[in-house]
Amino acid sequence: MPRSRDNGTRSRERGHARVALLDAAVTLVRKQGWAATSVDQLCAAARVTKGAFFHHFASKEDLGVAAARHWSETTDPIFANADYHRLADPLDRILAYLDLRAAMAHGPLEEFTCFAGTTVQEVFATSNSIRLACGESIFSHTNRLAEDFRAAISQHRPRAAISAESLALYTQTVLQGGFVVSKAKGNRTPLLEAIGHLKGYLALLFEKRTAVIGRGPGKTDASVGSRR
Repeated sequence: MPRSRDNGTRSRERGHARVALLDAAVTLVRKQGWAATSVDQLCAAARVTKGAFFHHFASKEDLGVAAARHWSETTDPIFANADYHRLADPLDRILAYLDLRAAMAHGPLEEFTCFAGTTVQEVFATSNSIRLACGESIFSHTNRLAEDFRAAISQHRPRAAISAESLALYTQTVLQGGFVVSKAKGNRTPLLEAIGHLKGYLALLFEKRTAVIGRGPGKTDASVGSRR
């Protein structure tokens, strides 16, 4: 005998409601912001009941903490499995990582900007728990990038005394800032230009012979610096 529609809905809510709500949060918040995203909208987008929402999350804030972690769990494998890890030179890996970030910047802005960065801009003064969860998402990515910077500093001679941790954090600052300014401009050009300038800076810092300043609107190839 076929299951009733109610039984099918309850089964969906039991098995998939939590993930569906987290996916909806990532999509809606990147598009319209944290404050503008209501519990009703989340439930509608996830196709679950409000009862299912409060079964899994005590509050919208509780969902925000979980969504920041879900964002990391969803996006980390993209970078962990990327081809740039196969490059032998750690500096080449860093530059290729930036190329990947530029290549990912296509389509609507909400499809390639950061959930954690978007959310923390709104809630940093009003929700310490979401702020910490978003920070953990951003800084865990930073820490992994610092491993390649540490190897690059060891293998190459930077022009200035600098730590791998500060370079990794600066890289994330450039990317997050590029997302914000791209939203203000309404297009991806500021992000692509920021990535290009960052690549040029790193090439000068490590005296790498050639760096591609970017491929996109207003971008050119440029030779910068030279090895000793």
